[in-house]
Formats: sequence, C-alpha cells, structure tokens
Amino acid sequence: MNIILFDDSRHVDLKPLTYTRPIGDLRLGILRIHEKWSRRMNATVSFLTMPYLMEKFSMKQANDNILVNAAILPNNDLCDAIGSLSSKQVLLNPDGAIVAMHIPKEMLDGVSLNLYMKLLEDMAKSLQKEVYGGQFDALHRCSDIFALNEKELQADFDLLCNGRNSADLSGDNHIRGEQFFAEEGATAYGAIFNATSGPVYLGKNSEVMEGATVRGGLALCEHATLKMGAKVYGPTTIGPHCKVGGEVNNCVIQGYSNKGHDGFIGNSVIGEWCNLGADTNTSNLKNNYGEVKTWSYRDEALTRSGRQFVGLTMGDHSKCGINTMFNTGTTVGVFANVFGTGFPPKFIPSFAWGGQVPFETYELTKALEVAKVVMERRSVELSAADKNILKEVFEQSTRYRS
Repeated sequence: MNIILFDDSRHVDLKPLTYTRPIGDLRLGILRIHEKWSRRMNATVSFLTMPYLMEKFSMKQANDNILVNAAILPNNDLCDAIGSLSSKQVLLNPDGAIVAMHIPKEMLDGVSLNLYMKLLEDMAKSLQKEVYGGQFDALHRCSDIFALNEKELQADFDLLCNGRNSADLSGDNHIRGEQFFAEEGATAYGAIFNATSGPVYLGKNSEVMEGATVRGGLALCEHATLKMGAKVYGPTTIGPHCKVGGEVNNCVIQGYSNKGHDGFIGNSVIGEWCNLGADTNTSNLKNNYGEVKTWSYRDEALTRSGRQFVGLTMGDHSKCGINTMFNTGTTVGVFANVFGTGFPPKFIPSFAWGGQVPFETYELTKALEVAKVVMERRSVELSAADKNILKEVFEQSTRYRS
C-alpha cells in the first residue's frame, strides 16, 4: 500500500514546528505521525506538503495511492475504514472534510504542488463518497501535541512492545508497574521508574543516569539521555539524541535537542536542534488560573488556546541563554537566539536575536554556520535541502522581525 500524507491548512496552525517539516513528520507518543501510519497499515508513506519542503520531504507515487490527511492520528478502526476504500472513493468526516481518498496514479499526476489542496477538494467531488462516523484524534494547534501525548504514548507502546520481551537492565534500578520496556542497548543505573500511571519506554542505546526519577508515561527515544537527578512527570516524550535534565512535565521534545541542566519546562513542545540554557524555566499556568493565550500564525495575534496549562513552543534550531524565563504560552520561532534580563515577549519571531522588541536579525549566513557545526557534532549533515528550507523560513519570517 502506498500512503501519501497531505497537509491541509493546519500546516499554518502548527507553526513554528511545521516551518521546517510537514505535519506528518511531527513526533508525539513514541513515533512520528508517518511512522504510525506506516506500521499500522504496513505501507510506504511519503508527503504532499508545502512546495519549499518537497525537496527534502518528497512524494512517492504508485499505481494506486491512498491520500490521508496528515493531521489525523491513526487508530485501528480508522485504518480498517481507509484500507477498505475502493479506487476512486473518498472518506469524509461528518463535516465533509477529507479524511482519506483512494486514487489511481493518473489522477495524482495532475496535482500541482502550489494548488494541491484546491485540486484535491475538487477531485473529491467526483469520487464516490463514504462518511466515517467513528472516532479519531487530530492535530489542530501545537498544544494538541502535548495534550494528546498520553493517549499516543500508550497506543505506540502497545504497537511496539506487545508480544516482545524487554531487554534486561542493571539490578540497582527500582521499577514499579508492568508497562516498562527497554530496547536493546538501553542502560539505566540507580534510577526509579514508576510505570503504574503510564508506560515507560527506553529506546535503543538510550541512557538513564543515576538518581533520575520517572513517573510514566515516558518515551526516551534512541540514543537519548536522561541526566543525573532528573525528575520527569509523564506523559513526556524525549526524542532521539536529546539530553535532558532538571524537571520536565508533560512535554514533547522532537529530537536532537538539549535541556541539559536544572530548570523546569512543562506542557511544552520543543523542536529539533534546540538548546535551553542552564536554569531555563517556563511558566505553564497563569497566576489567575485563567485560559492561556498563544500566538496564532493564521490570525497573527495572541488567541485563546482553550487550555489552562500551556508552556513553551519552540521551533527548530532555537536557543536561549542561561536563566531565561519564558512566560505562560510563549511561542519561539525557528533559529531564534533568546537572551537578556526579564521575560521576553510571548511571541519571538524566527531568526530573532535578543530578548526584547525590537529584535535584531540573526543573519542567515551566520545561522547556517552554527547549524553546520551543531549538526556535525551528532554526525548529521546540514544538506542543501535543509539550507533551502531555512532560507525560505528566513524570508517568510522577515515581516515579523520588522
């Protein structure tokens, strides 16, 4: 089966995380969205997204193609419904929005990357319609990532671990609860794992240092490190190659990012290649316990989030200095460098330099030089496609820095 995850208008609502990736490349639970679909449907999965992202995240066509809305998270019933679609049939939700469509290659050949959503909607009108009345979760804004993380972590844990035996760990750990799984190469010494409130998953070659305390759920992905004395409250996901210390509560860190020291982050989503300086702290609750407002790239204003607890959303490659304090519901774009005294604004644009308005611009050439050095330390190349994406983000975000 060939699945193509297509981005709809929610690609804007999920910025700054989707500045640098399609929706289907976002991680929550243990897996990225495209990995969830691939495993559940036994399928090849690719992307139909913004034109400037397609050089890195390409679309692969087959004779028969299942197009699926990338913001939708798979479950067994939904996968069965999509797998049962006949050729030239579209699956709609009760509101009439496209969930999935089964189309032959010749219909997909006519889809222009610049106009694909309009063309897909027009195409759906000519297809046999099927309405899906079952339940499914979907992403609408960045805070949904940590809000849905508990459910997705459990679903991914069941998908990956059922019927398998956990690798053995050192005998000096204290493990409580049955939902604990360590992949081969995972190590932990003198740590406390409470898996009674949610699963604890240690990925391949991950490391939990002495004195770390975990209350599940937790996904510590491959080659990630939980540092000495860390305190983690679930449901939290620490992506591949991350290093995390201090106190963390209900956060999703996409990968290759560091929060290596003391300080608190809660109800937050952190992109890739980020670094939080020592004693960085995020507020995730207003003093009046009211609803948190967060930046909307669609409305270009602070809008109501519908949530009482929202911390920090940070795009790829952004960094903050030591003792940085982020206000409740702060959004930081891509490649921002945040430092200075006091609370920075609740919206910090991409490629901003400093902590207060007016921001200086983090020049693109210097930013790319830093990215190259940072990524080389993890044996990852800053590719030509990466550079082109970051150049586009720099141009798109210019007006926010003005």
